[in-house]
Amino acid sequence: MTEAVIKQHLIDPEICIRCNTCESICPVGAITHDSRNYVVKADVCNLCMDCISPCPTGSIDNWRRVLRSKAYAIEEQLLWDELPAELSDDELGAAEGEGADTDAGDQRTAVVPSKDAAATDLTGEAPFNAAAWGATLPPWSAAHAYTNLYGPKAPTTATVVGNFQVNEAGTTNETHHIVLDLGAMPFPVLEGQSIGIIPPGTDASGRLHHARQYSIASPRNGERPGYNNLSLTVKRVTEDHQGRPVEGLCSSYLCALKVGDKVQVVGPFGTSFLMPNHPRSNIVMICTGTGSAPMRAMTEWRRRLRATGKFEGGKLMLFFGARTQEELPYFGPLQKLPHDFIDINFAFSRTPGQPRRYVQDVLRERAADLAVLLRDSNTCIYVCGLKSMEEGVVMALRDVATQAGLNWTTLGEALRREGRLHLETY
Repeated sequence: MTEAVIKQHLIDPEICIRCNTCESICPVGAITHDSRNYVVKADVCNLCMDCISPCPTGSIDNWRRVLRSKAYAIEEQLLWDELPAELSDDELGAAEGEGADTDAGDQRTAVVPSKDAAATDLTGEAPFNAAAWGATLPPWSAAHAYTNLYGPKAPTTATVVGNFQVNEAGTTNETHHIVLDLGAMPFPVLEGQSIGIIPPGTDASGRLHHARQYSIASPRNGERPGYNNLSLTVKRVTEDHQGRPVEGLCSSYLCALKVGDKVQVVGPFGTSFLMPNHPRSNIVMICTGTGSAPMRAMTEWRRRLRATGKFEGGKLMLFFGARTQEELPYFGPLQKLPHDFIDINFAFSRTPGQPRRYVQDVLRERAADLAVLLRDSNTCIYVCGLKSMEEGVVMALRDVATQAGLNWTTLGEALRREGRLHLETY
């Protein structure tokens, strides 16, 4: 009896930007990582393909034929600098003869969780899975996105033309607004896309640093209209998720840049977290900290359309969370936006003498107005910020819908299927 040949799912370490999208979206926990690489566990991956579309670089869409017993172990994958070459039929040996099973389906040893199963999770019969409701397709009216014009092996160069702090000086979280000029190099972007920045130098093993991903904070026609530029919102990282002191390699590099400095840029990335072009579409934006970057881009594009008379009444609603008002980026400029243009709601979790309020709390407080938008098929919802906010936000949306007499299973599936609920958390 011949041994089965499987198509093993692998991640290309040369173009992966370590954005964690694949690991966060995998429904069976088949993807893991260390400080070097993201890898796929062959004995866990069920080929559900949920991770393919959201990957911004396409590094996730790689396969190699191997004998089942000789599948690449994660310990081996973690050491790779590049993918192994395809094995020839001779290398696969006699086991890949006429009787060998080359159907990748043989690898599917686990049950693939369906979207209907995810909906059942939300009834309390199984653990809540917020990520299951996130769309992997853009809204129907989104503009065409260009991606991967420049890769890690052939980045383009941008020049810093602006760098200033956008929260109050002296706060714990130092956040900068950085403007990059691309010169004559084509670099078309849309609201909701991101780029990669390659910090200079090498890591402890002597390899060049991999790119770090940052959402674009400016609209499609640039931070300064008519020029080939874009902006980023960057927080200087000073601690890890456990609160331990650490210096963010790329964030520290970016925050210290001076006007005239050059940076290496890859991308752009992103084909789903895109704003709708339909002028009557409603946009609900839910974010924390630097998750405000794509929301700023969407808001500014709508503001510019409104100034030209091309705005037809779609509502904008923003829920913006930070520890304190002083740490919240762009607080001053947000105050200048007309109330009839955007409905802004803040949530501060560390204001002295005040109870902690998070964005999900404010969503529930504004349930009546949110319910109106949830009933409208022109409404798109965007969530961006720390991973820890994702579950609370989606549960709050479910509760608002249920309180309004809407069936969340039906509504949530429509939002996901129609590209109207996007989750970008990290």
